Amino acid sequence: MLAASALAQVAPAPEAPPVESVGHRLPGNSLLPLTSVPASKHSTDRVDLFFVARDPHAKPKKRVKDGGQSGLSGQLVGNLTQSDCTVTDNDAQQKLQTFSTQAHAPITLGLLLDSSLDQQMVLPVEQQATTAFLRRLMRPQDEAFVISFDVTVDMLADFTSSPRALQRALDRARINSPSGNYANGTIPSIGKPRGALLYDAVYLAARDKLRREAGRRVLILLTNGRDDGSNVNLQKAMEAAQKANATVYVLLITDPSIYGVLDYPNAGAMHKLAKETGGQVFRIGNNGRKMQAALQEITSELRTQYQISYIPSNPSGPGEYRHIQVHCQQNGRPLRVQVRPGYYAGPENSY
Repeated sequence: MLAASALAQVAPAPEAPPVESVGHRLPGNSLLPLTSVPASKHSTDRVDLFFVARDPHAKPKKRVKDGGQSGLSGQLVGNLTQSDCTVTDNDAQQKLQTFSTQAHAPITLGLLLDSSLDQQMVLPVEQQATTAFLRRLMRPQDEAFVISFDVTVDMLADFTSSPRALQRALDRARINSPSGNYANGTIPSIGKPRGALLYDAVYLAARDKLRREAGRRVLILLTNGRDDGSNVNLQKAMEAAQKANATVYVLLITDPSIYGVLDYPNAGAMHKLAKETGGQVFRIGNNGRKMQAALQEITSELRTQYQISYIPSNPSGPGEYRHIQVHCQQNGRPLRVQVRPGYYAGPENSY
């Protein structure tokens, strides 16, 4: 263990203006127990769910096409009311405290960019597409940060509402591997070999950054899904995102010239990460149009989200994982609801 996570030290105070980081270097073995993150800005008793609903009988205006495996079918529904939806928590139907549309609510967004060696040919496309995406998405009330990950996890930009500052951060992302034999997993490192600290990046972004924030919290991963040498595993990374109430979207990006085929070496894990947080996975390959379409679909979801809040009528002890279901219908027809399937009860800082 080299040092406490630098991510825990760079967040500005709530009253301070957003800042642009010059790039914090996080050692691969820097994960220590968190002791300094303040309590969340909302009640730990209340459950907040963010979801979107789709009409499975209507075709979406735009959809990423990849053999039916990228993007969810059905037109997004943007005019639901509280009477259209019900929620069960551990099989008990709940009385809703609030039901609201979130089209204009603030968003806190983390962009996680894979800068490992096998992303070398697709990194420029990622930078261009995400820059355009942020220009379309960001409003004065929104904030975003940028992290790149390879053999280390780097903070390229801390919270900012400036698309220009975020663009400069994305432009600073560089392929970083200390060895030319990364593909063989033999990078010299402290402890086990490290190549792409994907799970560490998700864990740190969720635990040290997003969990401090109120409202909508989103992580977007641009990666081929491969993890090499993280200190935490998929389950720990996923739990951190769930406890931060963060929706995770994954854009699976890979260059066929690296492996000879269009290969997603860890697609199953990425689908699990997205599903368990209410997000989606998009299979992009190295297709710039698919990448743009996927980011546009994410924008559409964020502009068509709903929030449901309630206090469980059947409370349980802190730390218990509770299962939830949201059912919505319109004009007598059931809708397809995209929502996280559960949450951890009790204080959100119980790591």
